[in-house]
Amino acid sequence: MSHPPSDGTLAELTQALAASAERSDRSGAFPTDNFKLLHRHGLLALTVPTHLGGGGADLDTARRVIAAVGKGCPSTALILVMQYLQHGRLHKDPRWPEHLRIQVARDAVEHGALFNTFRVEPELGSPSRGGLPATVARRTPEGWRLSGSKIYSTGSVGLTWYLVWARSDDPDPLVGGYLVHKNTPGVRIVEDWDHLGMRATCSHRVDFEDALIPLDHAVSASPASEPAPALDDEGLLWMAVLLSALYDGVARAARDWWVSFLQTRIPSNLGTALASLPRFQGVTGEIDTLLFTNKSVLDAAVLGHTDPAAAPQIKQAVCANAIRAVELAIAAAGNPGLSRHNPLERHYRDVLCSRIHTPQDDVVFAQVGRNALLQETA
Repeated sequence: MSHPPSDGTLAELTQALAASAERSDRSGAFPTDNFKLLHRHGLLALTVPTHLGGGGADLDTARRVIAAVGKGCPSTALILVMQYLQHGRLHKDPRWPEHLRIQVARDAVEHGALFNTFRVEPELGSPSRGGLPATVARRTPEGWRLSGSKIYSTGSVGLTWYLVWARSDDPDPLVGGYLVHKNTPGVRIVEDWDHLGMRATCSHRVDFEDALIPLDHAVSASPASEPAPALDDEGLLWMAVLLSALYDGVARAARDWWVSFLQTRIPSNLGTALASLPRFQGVTGEIDTLLFTNKSVLDAAVLGHTDPAAAPQIKQAVCANAIRAVELAIAAAGNPGLSRHNPLERHYRDVLCSRIHTPQDDVVFAQVGRNALLQETA
């Protein structure tokens, strides 16, 4: 794609994705048609370099797309966030063999192939809190034999490529990403995702039972004695901004429903729309102020006005504001806000899922507080 999508195109995509969001939420089915639509617009390869046929997008462009998709269908947006992060990173990681880098990129450009990392395990939990994976890549003459289980595997059934966090059976294990194609024998998806929100992400468990992959598919693995960070500062900033844009998009969808509800609801005892009441005007003003703050924070981040080290605070602040904005609408709407006949309760369930993404609030606050106190005493 040679040009970034226009605001008009993004607004049309939001509307198209929103039309099927309730159906996807109720069924929990993978939103295949949504990704066909995004592929037709060249958006699945947005962060693939231009010399490989992709969009070569910067953070501002990626943020605009995720915000629009998140406002329409947040489950689709979360899978797209992971697509953008993975493609943005693999072209800067020198450990990747060039032929695999090109293959994965061109698969996205030509076929709309989706790509994500599988990291979380049943026993270990979130790897961001430390520990080595239980998933093991056993070295054999034929290649790696990969065995283990991953949970919360966002996109699972719709992905073509998995980057599986594992460790080799070497004396000094190679820890990191092992590239697996979806059709590799020994890969089994257990469809157990049944969550409160983000239901169409299909974040199922994926089991690997002696799955055979070539030795050069240890694409981003490093010796345990010399660990490499999963993301550098730029990668952390991209993750914080894109996740924040997604959930801010959910809050904006909730805000728009709330405003429409107030403008069209005319109780017989009032004789005029609820929008005329100061109480509801105040609630709406508080919601809009929270979302104004979010826009200001995200604008500063994509323009380079924010220290990348503040990425965790960006994610925490924007997502907390998004949750609060939807909570305000829910509390003021009463029963209509909680009815499954209206989208507000779905927006609330979805926006709450922002809390579970790394880094979580307790980690953010502890790190910021520790840094502040150590600086004060230094």
